[in-house]
Amino acid sequence: MKFIEKILLVIAVVLFAANVSAEIRDAESSSHSDEAAQYVIESVYEGPGFRVIQFKLGVLSHFSYILESDGRALMIDPGRDVATYLDYAKKNGLEWAGTFLTHSHADFVAGHREMAHATGSPIYVSHLSGDLFPHLAVRDGDKIEVGKSLVKIIETPGHTPDGLCALVSSAKEPEKGHYLFTGDTLFVGSVGRPDLMGGSYSAAELAGMIFDTWNNKLAKLPDSVVILPAHGAGSLCGANLGDEPSSTIGQERVSNNYLKLADNRSAFISAVIGGLTDAPAYFRENARINREGPEIVDWNNPLGAKVESIDGLTLNSDVYIIDVRDEKAHSDGHIRGSINIALRGRMENWTGTIVPFKARVILRGSETQVLEAARRLKRVGYNADYLAFDLVFKDIATPMTDPKALYEKMNRKNAPVIVDVRLPSEWLGMRIGEVLNLPLNQLEQLARNRLNPGDEIVAVCNSAFRSSIAVGLLERAGFSKVSSMKGGGEAWVEAGLPTVKVNATKSSQSEKEESFTNLGLPEIVSAAEVLRIVKDLPGTVEIIDIRPAEQVSEYNPLQARAVALAELIESQTWLVGDVPLLITDRDGSIALMAAGIVSQKTRRQIKVLRGGIEEVWRESFGNSTGVKATPVEPLNAPQPKVAPADHSPSPVPAQTKKKKNAGC
Repeated sequence: MKFIEKILLVIAVVLFAANVSAEIRDAESSSHSDEAAQYVIESVYEGPGFRVIQFKLGVLSHFSYILESDGRALMIDPGRDVATYLDYAKKNGLEWAGTFLTHSHADFVAGHREMAHATGSPIYVSHLSGDLFPHLAVRDGDKIEVGKSLVKIIETPGHTPDGLCALVSSAKEPEKGHYLFTGDTLFVGSVGRPDLMGGSYSAAELAGMIFDTWNNKLAKLPDSVVILPAHGAGSLCGANLGDEPSSTIGQERVSNNYLKLADNRSAFISAVIGGLTDAPAYFRENARINREGPEIVDWNNPLGAKVESIDGLTLNSDVYIIDVRDEKAHSDGHIRGSINIALRGRMENWTGTIVPFKARVILRGSETQVLEAARRLKRVGYNADYLAFDLVFKDIATPMTDPKALYEKMNRKNAPVIVDVRLPSEWLGMRIGEVLNLPLNQLEQLARNRLNPGDEIVAVCNSAFRSSIAVGLLERAGFSKVSSMKGGGEAWVEAGLPTVKVNATKSSQSEKEESFTNLGLPEIVSAAEVLRIVKDLPGTVEIIDIRPAEQVSEYNPLQARAVALAELIESQTWLVGDVPLLITDRDGSIALMAAGIVSQKTRRQIKVLRGGIEEVWRESFGNSTGVKATPVEPLNAPQPKVAPADHSPSPVPAQTKKKKNAGC
């Protein structure tokens, strides 16, 4: 290895080490912030005579949209608390044309009836939905006029039998689609999961419908059509969703790992239904509520009954006291068996995952906290009572365990039992030592069979959000000596304590654990080898070029895909694939650093092109190896004139926002 390459790899290692604490964060960490609990404008997309406003609700990984044109507005897939949408329309002088639902949502209670109640405008749903509330049924080919824009309905069954997409065009050019509201049919990097129907259809049947929907309908749309999904990364409505707010049909055609199997029905179905995590039980209840028509909420008074005494409540298995304070306040003093689902995280999802839908929910916290929690739980169909704010409790304390103190205990004979409550995939990827994995969504049931109630138990996750929840669940299961590791895995890494990962090259019976300081490095390949692969073995390697997109379009001898450096490092899209990933740039320097970072995040084989595109240019004219490549034009050669391409408008972000990591 050349000296400069060694130096660059050292730099890559340093950059990676600086981001290890970020690596151990949850996939959902970026949505754990105050802003993530509110509807915010994620992006604004411009079209000929119309605009699309994209709203994001981070705690549910939910995207909703307003299509506005000529003073009219159509709401698409709203959340239940609709005040943000109504305020936007009022400030911009918009008149409501109606509300459109892409399908019967399961992961949240939709705001269709709230919109109709507030605006008097109609609700558009599929004629196959079976909805019981007043609505206008639409079917394949129907059109909804919104000012100077036109919305064409496309029936796209798969995620649900009543799934719809909606293609937006200018009324002047109705056959030229620009944007596609895809709901849960097609996500960035994924497709909707087909196992939420509760027995009316098998998952394989619905996965087959997704296969047909893509091949017979969506794949026939122009590559330039921008897709606008209902969910992003962190949603349980699909697997391996990308974090980007939008994509295009063309991008998904080449990068979506499910769609890469679009020519093999059996392989596609197997990929879609394989590896799905269990959906929370509340999904089925939310789907029922959405079909029947959610009741209208008094958002100014979302609380149920005031509870003046906890006598008998803590022993009732059908009662869940949810403590919405932060984990430190909970550890300092809490009602034994209460569940600490803090407001800072995905409170809605975790309540729905842990608490049976028909159980009684009682909130504990300050008045401000309890009001916010009650409103947010309405989003997933839960009605909450609350403990009187002046009530005095016989609290117990469960001091959090410091990472360094825990590490010292782990090296003694009388070490506590350490329970990692993250998902198995997280536990397999990185952990703090020989620890037991009992996922949080199964913890209360598994603990009784796997653990000794008399042992000291320390729960760990990535930032103490989930492990603090685990304390209450273990107490409900009869355990008394439980605590949570302070700061979680992030604090562990920041303290310089060792972590381990599984070497994916070993068999499951002989897994070898390695310290993260023992870094696997990307393979450096020559231009001659890459040109030979491209010519003789096309499709056996995926190539991305991290030069500016305009430079890639000017000279792209490897037919690489242009990918921004930030996207390569931050997105999980490139971490999976059936073939090696080759990274290149102008001279190989930045690509080498990027490959060094990416290779630590994935079991996928990562390669980097030595010398970059400049070396490909030199190799293209032949060298001492005798390898000849297809002649190419010089970098500064004049380009032939071509007719202007027919481009649809590109997404225009409303603002550049730095993603926050504040979560579990």
